Amino acid sequence: MSILENIAAYWKPEPIMPTPKMNSMPDLTTPSGSATTSAPVELQSASVAETRQLGELLGRLLASGDLILLRGNLGAGKTAFTQGVACGLGITAPVNSPTFTVLKEYAGRLPLYHFDLYRIEGPGELFDLGFEDYFLGAGVSIVEWAERGATDDATAAWPNDWLRVTFTTTGPDTRLLRCDAVGERGRALLAAFACAAEDDQRKAG
Repeated sequence: MSILENIAAYWKPEPIMPTPKMNSMPDLTTPSGSATTSAPVELQSASVAETRQLGELLGRLLASGDLILLRGNLGAGKTAFTQGVACGLGITAPVNSPTFTVLKEYAGRLPLYHFDLYRIEGPGELFDLGFEDYFLGAGVSIVEWAERGATDDATAAWPNDWLRVTFTTTGPDTRLLRCDAVGERGRALLAAFACAAEDDQRKAG
């Protein structure tokens, strides 16, 4: 079954509509590699609970229009991190990966648009499905398997302003989160996230 057939069969979106931001309309055709990526920030997680906690710290910092890109192998912690982000946004509904429907929407302090691109072949499919409108909306977009939304020449279906987290499995329960960013807001969000994580670690002793 094709991804479009899966969408038609399974996707029943919540009545949350993205509201375009009138003051900024990024060029979605611009190669994402053309913007300078920040120096990376590396965070350590010793458990699934800590991965969720890091996500919650980020969720508390998010603002309308923020875009979070998640990369990593199966089981690396992308969904656990997203669950934490949802908690930080005040979302109480269960959060799981929309593998077959590509997108799930949740209502919280801000709308959360949760994408899973595991079955996507490239950014063209996102354009065909009209999902680029969400990246310009009033909610927060978080994208699992973000590497599948960009072609080899780095052309992506989202604007050049994002925070990216790459998950690496370092042990049965431990994970390395390598964070980088592009754009003014993306860089500011990365700096705030790094500070929040440092403060949380210091408080934990």
